[in-house]
Amino acid sequence: MNTRMRRAAVAVAATTMAVSLAACGSAKESGDKTSSDSAKKGDDLKIGLLLPENVTARYEKFDKPIIEKKVGELTGGKAEVVYANAKQDATLQSQQVDTMITNKVDALIIDAVDAKAIENSVKKAKDEGIPVVAFDRLAEGPIDAYTSFDNEEVGRVQGKALLEALGDAAKPTVVMMNGSITDPNAALFKKGAKSVLDGKVTYGKEYDTKEWKPENANSNMEGAITALGKDKIAGVYSANDGMAGGIIQALKSAGLSKLPPVTGQDAELAGVQRIVTGEQFMSVYKPYPQEGIVAAEMAVALAKGEKLDSIATSKVDNAGTKGIATVLVPVVSLTKDNIKETVLKDGIWTLDEICSAKYKAACDAAGLK
Repeated sequence: MNTRMRRAAVAVAATTMAVSLAACGSAKESGDKTSSDSAKKGDDLKIGLLLPENVTARYEKFDKPIIEKKVGELTGGKAEVVYANAKQDATLQSQQVDTMITNKVDALIIDAVDAKAIENSVKKAKDEGIPVVAFDRLAEGPIDAYTSFDNEEVGRVQGKALLEALGDAAKPTVVMMNGSITDPNAALFKKGAKSVLDGKVTYGKEYDTKEWKPENANSNMEGAITALGKDKIAGVYSANDGMAGGIIQALKSAGLSKLPPVTGQDAELAGVQRIVTGEQFMSVYKPYPQEGIVAAEMAVALAKGEKLDSIATSKVDNAGTKGIATVLVPVVSLTKDNIKETVLKDGIWTLDEICSAKYKAACDAAGLK
């Protein structure tokens, strides 16, 4: 893990809930396993980690090293984290699960590319006695545990910020740029945002953006500008920072002298820099270290055959499984006013990274020195 990630993990871990693993629990069971096979395991474990893509900065720069570090701490460095990235390919991710099953991992942490498509793979793992932690997205199938952020609250935070930026205008016209329909979180973000925006804005155009890709958001935004007129768009709900970048590029290419407020999510470096310059109004900062730490704790406990009573704080259901042990992590609205208290304080980004030469003047004006 690099220096920045060590700082991030330590800083957030110090401020988050103290979660201890259960001292004992029920043995992991499988119908065709002997009592010896299902006995409680020690620290010599294999934890499979499957992340969905490598375009969004968070997965490989934050989640992977945080989870690897915490698994190591929990097992005295004896456990192995077996990693695979699906690069936004649901079929590839299913193959990766099969490989992990063949390699006899003791638990899986899965951030699904497609929450529904992964269901059969989750069932295969369960049939082999391998517990599954759904990470960041609630996958379908017999999931044992789930950790994510409060995704409806993410949408509410975005919606409230957009209304704040729009001011007192009567039902201003906004463009809704939602995430991919294959991601259940995208529906929750949309639901949360609309719970705040409904009745207060006019939805000029709305899109579900294929694969969350910035270039698709850019193309969608060009279509919205053509349909509505560049001067008729009062604001843009963008579900994440990557898409916000594509949206802002389309607005700038249309020749707008003043950009409308655009939301975001993930506190990506480029998003934070656009907030500093005023091109993007806000993002949602999600404390990745806390989410990754909880996922690691859940996976190690399940691999050892322990219960999650001392870790999980709530329960959720997916389409086929009730009462999934769950931890939902709070989020923060990130604006120019609280960069110091959030991403800088937690060591997610350094001042030098945010305030590179291109952004120095804007940083100075924002008091980031």
